[in-house]
Amino acid sequence: MSVQQTATPKVAVTPLHLEDTKEPPLHLYKAKEPYTATIVSVERTVGPKTPGETCHIVIDHRGNVPYWEGQLRCYSSGMSYYFLLFFFFITIFLSPQSENPKKPGNPHNVRLYSIALTRYGDNFDGKTASLCVRRAVYYDPETGKEDPSEMGICSNFLCNAKPGDKFQIAGPSGKVMLLPEEDPKATQIMIATGTGVAPYRGYLRMFMENVPTYKFKGLAWLFLGVANTDSLLYDEEFTKYLQDYPDNFRYDKALSREQNNKKGGKMYVQDKIEEYGDEIFKLLDNGAHIYFCGLKGMMPGIQDTLKRVAEERGESWDTKLSQLKELAVACRSVLICIYPCSIIFGRFAVGTKFGMVSKHLVVSIRMNVGFMSRVQLG
Repeated sequence: MSVQQTATPKVAVTPLHLEDTKEPPLHLYKAKEPYTATIVSVERTVGPKTPGETCHIVIDHRGNVPYWEGQLRCYSSGMSYYFLLFFFFITIFLSPQSENPKKPGNPHNVRLYSIALTRYGDNFDGKTASLCVRRAVYYDPETGKEDPSEMGICSNFLCNAKPGDKFQIAGPSGKVMLLPEEDPKATQIMIATGTGVAPYRGYLRMFMENVPTYKFKGLAWLFLGVANTDSLLYDEEFTKYLQDYPDNFRYDKALSREQNNKKGGKMYVQDKIEEYGDEIFKLLDNGAHIYFCGLKGMMPGIQDTLKRVAEERGESWDTKLSQLKELAVACRSVLICIYPCSIIFGRFAVGTKFGMVSKHLVVSIRMNVGFMSRVQLG
């Protein structure tokens, strides 16, 4: 059965041990002492006309690497904007050929991937996790041909993997951006491009599955931007949610190679945001949460759109930001932040404390927004 057809919610017959703790699991396995997981299945999730290849990968961790929806390891933020990702650190120790050429004798650097599933796993037993991985390839700009020597090591390993293959994971990490479960009636606006939809699939399954400890009664509104219809990920699942939960789910798609915006140009996710801009702002004014997940390149256009919508409403976007309740920022480096760090830091009050975690800068202060930016590594 195609992964696109597995939207039937699982029913929890008995309480799961995953509900026994009040705190999320953290750092159960580290990069230097990882856990060996097993590939269960690898399935291409896009059609033949999509640019590139994306795979849905189910891994078996036997329940030894539990996680909560919203745990993360690398994100940028900046109404309630939250960047919620569930990340495993993934690296490969399979053969001498998998050694890092820059560090002989060592494996390749860890890769970060978000989990496209709830804590309960595929069989509602908490023993599996699903990844949504786009194969990273490189085309020589002069010849236009694919250069295998420059392909993404980890994404290609995962997309080429067979059931039973072993690889190593570490984590989970982070608890800043856990799902705000205290208000199941809240509106959740989720904006994604490409594989950035992965964590939202986990959220939506959490919302729509028959979970004894969490009954979603609010509105989940998904905006998804991709190239064309063949590029839509988990589209059948989301469409079924529309049919089954019309009062709790909205789904808008921006297909850049098939649709035009009101100006006649390509339709991007920010154009959909502008189309519903006034409604989105009204929802935010009433306490809605909004999330952004995808390649960092999507954010400038979204930011410009939000600023323009605010001005059309007679508001200042910067003032709007200052009124928000939560802000969490995490940057791997200046090069991959949504904004140059000088702009982000300029919003912080004197005395804001910063913490360094490895090469990741993690900042947490009180406001009301969280920009999400995910980097798809090879």
